[in-house]
Amino acid sequence: MKRTDRLNSEYRKEISAILSGPLKNKEPDLKGIISVTEADIAPDLKTAKVYLSIYAQGEERERTFALLKENEGFVRRELARVMRMRTVPVITFLLDGSMEYGSKMDELFAKIHKDES
Repeated sequence: MKRTDRLNSEYRKEISAILSGPLKNKEPDLKGIISVTEADIAPDLKTAKVYLSIYAQGEERERTFALLKENEGFVRRELARVMRMRTVPVITFLLDGSMEYGSKMDELFAKIHKDES
C-alpha cells in the first residue's frame, strides 16, 4: 500500500471521528447522518479534498454542509492534535454525489424492469 493511500485512509477515519465527536458537540445544529466517503490528500501534503455524504432532507442538508464548510479550520486544528505529522493539510469539504447518483440509477433500472414486465 502506498503512503498516500495509507494517509488517505487514516485521514478519512480521523475526520469521521472529529465530525461525530468534537464538531457535533460544538455545532448542535448539525443534522442528518454525515459520512466521510473519501479523503484525497495532495502528494505534497498541503491540501486535502474530503468528500462527504450527508443523509438529510433538502434545506437541512444544505445547512449542515454550510456548517461543515464554516468549520473546516476547526477540523484541521483537531486533526493537528490527533495526527503526529509536521504539517496538516488545508481541508476542503466537497459533497459526494455518488450515493444520490446510485439511488437515481437504481430507480431508473427498477422502472425499466417494471416496464418490461
